[in-house]
Amino acid sequence: MKRALILSLSTFVAGVALPTAAVSGDDKPLYTVQDGVNVDENTYNGFKTWRAAACDRCHGPNQEGMVGPSLIESLKVLTREEFDKVLTDGRMAKGMPAWNTNQKVMDNLDDLYAYLKGRSDGAITKAKVRKIK
Repeated sequence: MKRALILSLSTFVAGVALPTAAVSGDDKPLYTVQDGVNVDENTYNGFKTWRAAACDRCHGPNQEGMVGPSLIESLKVLTREEFDKVLTDGRMAKGMPAWNTNQKVMDNLDDLYAYLKGRSDGAITKAKVRKIK
């Protein structure tokens, strides 16, 4: 399945910022963000998956890189298919483990991608997010 990303920027009406949303190639919202930190349920699930897998040990608590690269920068150039391949197969020569045996990560690839893509796009302004109420 080929996926494209169309990003709509925040719109201001009467001085109030409306939610930022990105749309995947199948016209479903990739993520929805309000005020930079309030996200839709799926994107919040991606954040929880990030935390559960302890990705911050290598990629830093703000996804800006440590031992591993900055995911904020990486997600600017990686396609969705490349993202899935890296998570599934790893990059052992660079120290990235394969996550294909971790059911939580594999079951939540879409949500994890949405969260990290929102961070990379700048729509999610802080690493720690909350669910939109």
